[in-house]
Amino acid sequence: MTKRDYYEILGVKKDASEVEIKKKYRQMALNYHPDRNPGDKEAEEKFKESAEAYEVLHDPEKRSLYDRFGHDGLKGTGFTGFSGFEDIFSSFGSVFEDFFGFGTRTRSRTAPQVGADLRYDLKISFFDGAFGREKKISLDKMHSCSSCHGSGAKAGTKPETCPTCKGRGQVMHSQGFFSISTACPQCHGEGTIIKEPCPKCKGTGKVKKRKTVSFQIPAGVENGTRLRLSGEGEDGIRGGPPGDLYIVLFVEEHDFFERKGNDIICEVPIAFTQAVLGAKIEIPTLEEKTTLKIPPGTEPGKIFQLKGLGIPHLKGFGRGDQYVQVTIKVPAKLTKRQKELLQEFAEASGEQDSSVKKKFWGEKRKSTN
Repeated sequence: MTKRDYYEILGVKKDASEVEIKKKYRQMALNYHPDRNPGDKEAEEKFKESAEAYEVLHDPEKRSLYDRFGHDGLKGTGFTGFSGFEDIFSSFGSVFEDFFGFGTRTRSRTAPQVGADLRYDLKISFFDGAFGREKKISLDKMHSCSSCHGSGAKAGTKPETCPTCKGRGQVMHSQGFFSISTACPQCHGEGTIIKEPCPKCKGTGKVKKRKTVSFQIPAGVENGTRLRLSGEGEDGIRGGPPGDLYIVLFVEEHDFFERKGNDIICEVPIAFTQAVLGAKIEIPTLEEKTTLKIPPGTEPGKIFQLKGLGIPHLKGFGRGDQYVQVTIKVPAKLTKRQKELLQEFAEASGEQDSSVKKKFWGEKRKSTN
């Protein structure tokens, strides 16, 4: 199924500000809210569709990938849309409070919940980005407390049902056409209260631990590429699955090579005589040196293309090219013999200073007569 353009869905221009995007989503969320349109399948789809568009366009990183590569650019982010209303309300709970001035339906806080996702920024070398490599990182993250097994209650005790919400974690209110569910003020949405906290985790149910994670950096990654390591985030709550770890890669620049997509560009100086007479020179590539043929009469700034010697494509299909731009080295010091030879060359070519001056002043006099 072909997905619609996210800007078209929200009815905003591609240069719309974050404020404009949020305002437009507010209008659509209010119009197509499921509590306002019970049983209306078309409204439900538009509610989900607008939420998906907002999820991408309000996130600078996702928006940048979408602007550059369209829907295909989001595949590596782990975002595949929302499976239902509960996902939307869970993701945008605070946003709905901003929009409507109150909370909205939320997933039960007493049920198992997915652990928090984590982000890790990693700087890698130019060549690691080009050819990939296996990497290890160490990071601190929250794990379920081994003493209380994540309950937060002291060993030998257990959390008690909240008397205010009767374990639901939510209290209900009615306001217009909305059925409003807000977090219980006594248990803060947990559904239970802890009278004797676990001394190890101070009642949180989690402790911080350091873990080493191994992963593969694929060949061809660019600056800002995000890798998703499923299940390497923080532990879930009440037996829920762990979250994911997102590693954002920052590729260092190279002193000699400049990257443009999957192509690389480099600048190589050659001697004046090599440019005039032609030559074969040895130049660096990403893997080894190669020979480049310089034809006679090569002009400064000439660019040569070496096919297939660039960066491997991220999806594994071929490589980019290497472009070599030549510059002419002008010698700062010359021997007496070198000067004589160049002088002879200049005379033979009619390029002596006196000839140039004579020609210039002769043309100037004619123009003034």
